[in-house]
Amino acid sequence: MIRRYILDEIKSHLNQPEMTFISGARQVGKTTLMNLLMDDLVKNGKRVISLSLDFENDEVFFSSQARLIERIRLEFGDEPGYVFLDEIQRKENAGIFLKGLFDMKLPWKFVISGSGSIELKENIYESLSGRKRIFEVYPVTFHEFLDFRTGYKYSKRVKDFVNLDTQKSLEFLNEYLNFGGYPRVITSQTIREKILTINEIFQSYIDRDIRQVIKGEQPEAFKRLIRLLAAQTGQMINLSNLSNEAQQSSPTIQKNLWLAQKTYFIRLIEPFFNNPAKEITKSPVLYFSDHGMRNFAISSFGNIQNRQDYGFAFQNLVGNTLLQKLYGTPFTIHYWRTTDKAEVDFVISRQRDPIPVEVKFSNLNKPAVTRSQRSFIEKYHPSEAWVVNLTYSHVTEIGSTNIRFIRFFDLPVVLDDLVSSIEKVFLVEESRFPYGLQGRKKNGEKRKKKSERQHRTSP
Repeated sequence: MIRRYILDEIKSHLNQPEMTFISGARQVGKTTLMNLLMDDLVKNGKRVISLSLDFENDEVFFSSQARLIERIRLEFGDEPGYVFLDEIQRKENAGIFLKGLFDMKLPWKFVISGSGSIELKENIYESLSGRKRIFEVYPVTFHEFLDFRTGYKYSKRVKDFVNLDTQKSLEFLNEYLNFGGYPRVITSQTIREKILTINEIFQSYIDRDIRQVIKGEQPEAFKRLIRLLAAQTGQMINLSNLSNEAQQSSPTIQKNLWLAQKTYFIRLIEPFFNNPAKEITKSPVLYFSDHGMRNFAISSFGNIQNRQDYGFAFQNLVGNTLLQKLYGTPFTIHYWRTTDKAEVDFVISRQRDPIPVEVKFSNLNKPAVTRSQRSFIEKYHPSEAWVVNLTYSHVTEIGSTNIRFIRFFDLPVVLDDLVSSIEKVFLVEESRFPYGLQGRKKNGEKRKKKSERQHRTSP
């Protein structure tokens, strides 16, 4: 079984009153996480009940809130317990249903999972505003994959493993770039099994998430668009060109892009700009949530043929790493393009000090900064700029900007440090803020008492 790093984060939320909501694309391991959480609770002597809308025998208990409560009470009485509800997106008006349960202030903790349907994203989330914490699960990350492929012998020492056996680490990266991060694909033993599995995942996505939304329309048009998008990974979306190539209207293209994004299939990154006259301001850049699925869509699954295609897959991987590690933080991810054709792959936006990130699928052996990254540095004067590559670590300077050459294997740790740095700032501010409030409160009370004394002594 592949260990998921998000599991500990979810565990830490189980003692909070809000509903714990586990969401994500199909077959990324949500139900497995639910089962692991339940096993851990049972081992610790907690009461647990699990009901799934995937099971016909359980469906009857979702017919009304009263019926579900009756079933849970049969198990727990009025004692505390943990209620796991799986595949909630299958329940009609699920948002209102869950909101009512939460507002009854029942003595049970609800842990809920759902796949990336439009109903889930648009209605359930909105209905549960302020009543839930969402944990979004994506395909297995490279470091989770590396842990699994090395038998968890180096879980606490991944950097040591990479330093000692860089060649083997690159072989694992090559495998991951070819096949992606769906758990069932990773655990399939042969290439044929992997191909059959990725095909089944894609077809299930079309049949269960897309077909029910487009209804009368043919899903073949949606599939055709996905194939075109896969060939344009890391490039700006041009609706007019897509419309011509896909033989679909621009509104249809926009609708299908929205569908693919809402169902966790693709990710769109918006441009970074301060000067609309000289910088691109509108067209997003597209990446796939799983680069293995992107490979499948352009018939290169497990068989990437050239260095350029490897480069796009690697850029997709770096983009997903940035998005996942910085999710839920003050940082946002963008790209940068100018009308003069200067471009930077990613920009980590932070207050007045963005970080430009260039991606190089190569074994650099000396510091080299592109003309485009130099242009960004000259314009924005950031305190640091990154070049993510395969094996080279180094720090140099251009003016007042530190240029950090970061091995991809080290990128998650670098991002953790970035998040920790902002958290430390918040902690410092929080430690100051209550003191300031307290001081203002005391001064206010002094003024109030002085005013009251003056009022009592006035004629």
